[in-house]
Amino acid sequence: METRLELDVLIYPDEVRVATPEDLRQWDLETASQVSIPTVRLFVALYPYNPAAMSPNPDTAAEELPFVPGQIIKVFGDKDSDGFYHGESGGLSGYVPSNMVAEVPVDDEYLKHVLMQQGFLPVDHAGMSLTPELSDAGSIREDVIVRRMVALFDYDPWENSPNIDSEAELGFRSGDIIYVLGDMDQDGFYFGDLHGRRGLVPSNFLQPLPWS
Repeated sequence: METRLELDVLIYPDEVRVATPEDLRQWDLETASQVSIPTVRLFVALYPYNPAAMSPNPDTAAEELPFVPGQIIKVFGDKDSDGFYHGESGGLSGYVPSNMVAEVPVDDEYLKHVLMQQGFLPVDHAGMSLTPELSDAGSIREDVIVRRMVALFDYDPWENSPNIDSEAELGFRSGDIIYVLGDMDQDGFYFGDLHGRRGLVPSNFLQPLPWS
């Protein structure tokens, strides 16, 4: 019986030699580093979108992703030249119009997983929009830094607070937009404003939002 021996050979300008196991490992590492892995980000739908009725591209509407306000969408990579992302949600995948969604800047992989499992991030409570105005802005000193943050989870100070003086804290719901005034204190709390109510809010329940 004829036996064949297959070898990997490296060809250089001045030599030809058999590849060693170390050569092959290095080759695999270099090849893997050249593979582009799309960046995964989370977005929340701001408006309802029915591609069949609303798509600006009727011929490709079937390739677009339908969604409802508050739906969490996993987006891969950047938007294309037509202003569409490619994303998935609820077991479906397709193109997503960038002007109908907003990014939820979550870097923690566990929080990403929790939000995807949750599936929705409420964007409208009692008629309030995703970007409510900061109440009584004139009462804030000019040297105080104001940040917009979104609540990732519900928070009831009476049930969730680690502090005895929980009456100084602010309760909120997942999806609420909270204006944070100043820096975090030594206990990990911000002072926040929510629809005219002010109080302490736990930093680990919030994620920053860009100003729109």
